[in-house]
Amino acid sequence: MSKPTLALYGIKDRNNTPYPSFVHDHNLCLMQDGKIVKYLQLERYTRRKYDNRLDLFIEELVDDGTIPLPDDFDLVCVNDFTGNAFISHSGRLHFEANRLEILSPALTPARAYLNNREGWGGKELAAYCCSHELAHISTTIPFYGAFKENSLLISFDGASSLGNYSAFLYQDGMLKFVENNWTDLGFASKLFNDNKLAFRTLNIAPYAHCSVPGKLMGFASWGTYQPEIENWLRDNHFFNGCGRHHGVDILRSAKERFGDVCPEFDTKNPFLQDCAATFQYIFETAVLTKLKSLQEKFHTDYLYYGGGCALNIVTNSKIVESGMFKDIFIAPCCNDSGLSIGAAAFLEMQKGNKIEIHSPYLCNVGLPHNDFDIDENEISRVAEVLMKGGIVGVCNGPAEAGPRALGNRSLIALANSQELAKKMSMEIKRREWYRPVAPIMLEKNARRVTDQKINGLARFMLMDFTIKPEYRAQMAGVVHANDTARIQTIANESDNPFMFRLLSYLYERHGILALVNTSFNVQGEPIVHTPEQALESTKRMNLDGLVLNGKFQKMEK
Repeated sequence: MSKPTLALYGIKDRNNTPYPSFVHDHNLCLMQDGKIVKYLQLERYTRRKYDNRLDLFIEELVDDGTIPLPDDFDLVCVNDFTGNAFISHSGRLHFEANRLEILSPALTPARAYLNNREGWGGKELAAYCCSHELAHISTTIPFYGAFKENSLLISFDGASSLGNYSAFLYQDGMLKFVENNWTDLGFASKLFNDNKLAFRTLNIAPYAHCSVPGKLMGFASWGTYQPEIENWLRDNHFFNGCGRHHGVDILRSAKERFGDVCPEFDTKNPFLQDCAATFQYIFETAVLTKLKSLQEKFHTDYLYYGGGCALNIVTNSKIVESGMFKDIFIAPCCNDSGLSIGAAAFLEMQKGNKIEIHSPYLCNVGLPHNDFDIDENEISRVAEVLMKGGIVGVCNGPAEAGPRALGNRSLIALANSQELAKKMSMEIKRREWYRPVAPIMLEKNARRVTDQKINGLARFMLMDFTIKPEYRAQMAGVVHANDTARIQTIANESDNPFMFRLLSYLYERHGILALVNTSFNVQGEPIVHTPEQALESTKRMNLDGLVLNGKFQKMEK
């Protein structure tokens, strides 16, 4: 048994603000012999969305045993364009690394000290710095296994360490650096995270800027790509920058170019919807063009894709449909929330440990170990409430790694009603009208409702699919404005035992093809984590019931 690996993403933000600014989604991962023992997205513990204050909490997590840290361990910290150092609140854990000058396909040796509780003594740890880019790419390993031979590995994020885009090859059993920069795809990522037009259209407050990419992607589905809008955007440098004081200039420019098409910022305005659709088209075209140029040069078989931009499911679908690769691999926590997982996995591999294949249900810090049996009577009780139009919360076992609920921290309901879906999304979760909710369904039923091949990415809700006309009424609540749905598939019981049994029961007894599956939280709050939070949220959200570790509690109203 080798020493365990503790991986941290906890780089201090540039600004001390009440909300994350340049740095967000701090997280940690403890691995032992290739298996994830503990993993935490900090926001689930502190209840502050996108929390970036790991330095304030790491000591209490260790001191109270929430993180079972042994006396000796290997430490790897993920860097950021803002810096390379990590120091806990009282200085007991101190990590520092030299500034990266070039992007390496390897970990960089670093210095770290763990001080005793009393006095000034301490010991030096075996420590490493992992580049933001390498950590993003390596996040795929615990979910798909070691990199396949002749693969292209891409990190594409809002900002990493030495760029926002990087490319590596995996050939002859080795990682080989290709390129990285801020320029090749930087303009495309800015459309989703640093853009005045997007911010003003969606009325985004500073504290909510991390939510822009997902909201803009959903909003874009209501519009249509317009070449003349693309020309206008390019002539105005895409209105890049996220300041909120130049909206009048944007509206004036639009009026001069197109006439009185947009008197104010209103998400019901067709011109703004077309602007969003044009943003999406420009983004996906840029990504596909870059991948095509790399393929023409290197002729790889597989693509490993990480970074926050890999959450753009429309682009992911386009990559799959292009046929450029035999397969594409993206982790459910491909954004910054999974950086510690990627760094831990990479160091564990360097230590000679084989990485186990994990489910996405890894966020277990602060939760009791709870193996539970699934009772058919409980399944029947949940199904009865759902068939009557009820909305049920699910809090089973450990939570999902990443930003999307995949059946363990979900709100579920029948998928055949637009009214019910709107109630869940707009009334209960308080989300914007234009945002879709997703279906969860058995893989065999997913194959029925679309003509597209069901890629493995659908297990993690990372693709969208066009729904056949004859099934749209049965899935009315989850079919988006452009007739697509971002399906999450459950192939067998091992994927998620409770959801597999529930979906099978509903299909076999009632012919139900899908359920709405949306995250168990209100907008602006982290997804619920503990059973206590789930119960409190169930009451506050006025849900019809709660599944808690396999047991159903019906709520009296």
